[in-house]
Amino acid sequence: MPIRVGASEQGGTFYTQALALKVVLGRVAQLPSVDVVESLVGASIENANLLEVGALDFAFISAPWVAAAKNATAPFSRSIDLKTVAPMNLGPNFFVVRADSALQQRRRIARKKARHWTETGGMTPHAEAVLDSLGLVQAILSGSMVPGCSSLGSRCPVSAPCTNQVMTELSERIPVRVLRYKPNQMEAALKAVPYDRATIMKKGAIRGLDEDLAQLGVLNLLVAHARADENITRLVVQAILNNAAELSSRLPLFAGLPELLETTRLERCASLEFDGVTLHPGAARAYAEAGYLAG
Repeated sequence: MPIRVGASEQGGTFYTQALALKVVLGRVAQLPSVDVVESLVGASIENANLLEVGALDFAFISAPWVAAAKNATAPFSRSIDLKTVAPMNLGPNFFVVRADSALQQRRRIARKKARHWTETGGMTPHAEAVLDSLGLVQAILSGSMVPGCSSLGSRCPVSAPCTNQVMTELSERIPVRVLRYKPNQMEAALKAVPYDRATIMKKGAIRGLDEDLAQLGVLNLLVAHARADENITRLVVQAILNNAAELSSRLPLFAGLPELLETTRLERCASLEFDGVTLHPGAARAYAEAGYLAG
């Protein structure tokens, strides 16, 4: 039976990363083949639920939703025994407007409509938490995911992870501009979303971004259910550790993976255990063998 890896919609961040990961895992002779499974109704949240019912073996999930699933907090009604496997990236989440919009910073989004992911998607509560932390109106849901962003004709902001095919295509179709954070806004947003970290959205990440900009970065993880096979999980982690440089060169979304793994090593995997969530035993074995953990 193939290893089923839960991703996102086709062309989305997680889906693109999963395809690159599939190439690396496909070279490990001891592993079964890999199937990338598209998420149709909300990526992180759907992936957690599919891990619970055994429909997936591994999945891409953002850190806040790993904790929410483990602790049975909204939108989850019961605890899901998720275990972390590996960091995938620290993905900038950002707001864009049409390039000709008068909006310059998030403080001026008030009374404007913010369009983002569907109500079932993990981006919805994330974007609303950021807006609330800045004292702004809550985002108004769009009827569809970012492909509906052709509605930027109304000059509405859009929050989205960077970089992905959807946002790249949008920026190539419509001139866009990424909004800035003031220092006090960044501090407020980080307090509101404790799993996020400050990161830099690199110049050229999307068309129209002409300089590096400080943004919120969400920690995206490869996750398994506690019941996942220990040896397969160990082999998956080994493949990621051994091929981080290749993944980084293969896909811009993995560009910071070697540095993220080095931070993970220096922190003794502390960022992979939080709010009751712990490493999968197979992952812990792999990290111990690679010198990330004592023993």
